[in-house]
Amino acid sequence: MKQNRISYALAAALVGTVALVGCKKKEEPVATPPPAAVEPAPAPVEPVPAPAPVSATGVTVGNTVAADKSVAAVGMFGVKDKIIVSVKTDATTPADATVEAKLTFQDGQEAGKQSATIKAEDAGTTNIEFTKATDWPAGKYKVDVTLNGQPVGITQEIEVK
Repeated sequence: MKQNRISYALAAALVGTVALVGCKKKEEPVATPPPAAVEPAPAPVEPVPAPAPVSATGVTVGNTVAADKSVAAVGMFGVKDKIIVSVKTDATTPADATVEAKLTFQDGQEAGKQSATIKAEDAGTTNIEFTKATDWPAGKYKVDVTLNGQPVGITQEIEVK
């Protein structure tokens, strides 16, 4: 009889297991959405800087001014000469501008700095004069010009003898 009891117990366990498995809810697989198409971010658009309303088109250094404000280029000056920096400008639209000229002696010391405020309307010329009550020290000078605080990119070198 012992075997019957074990058989009944095994059969009951088997039926219970089958019943549990049969009653177990099937888990539905979680539907994963397809991956979203990844589009590359658009490249940032760099703004194109508007052209400056006034630009420098030329720099000439000399010691005499013609009637049309032009200056004949001179590279060698006397110790008593005046030094004239002539800046040609062109304006796309009327605008105020500041032209500045700086003389730097060969040892790096500033020998002079002057500026002029102009009303630029078309092509024009602005002359900045440097004079000295005493003689200019003999040597080489560098002439730098800025327009509205920005270098115009035209450096001149002169010599005083």
